[in-house]
Amino acid sequence: MRSKIETTRALADERLKEEEFNTRLEIMNLRFKISTHQLNNAGELRDAKRRLAHILTVQRERELLGSNA
Repeated sequence: MRSKIETTRALADERLKEEEFNTRLEIMNLRFKISTHQLNNAGELRDAKRRLAHILTVQRERELLGSNA
């Protein structure tokens, strides 16, 4: 079984940017739901933040690999 970061690493650069945008939008919506007491599972926000961290990590890794080449 592949780890979640490995799944993120398998994405193409363009798809990674789309995922970043969608995840940031999801985090914003989850914050609104928390503030209006519509979200029952606060773990969803933690999972979305973790997913964003994976995406940003992979983007940074690729940026560093590109500058070394």
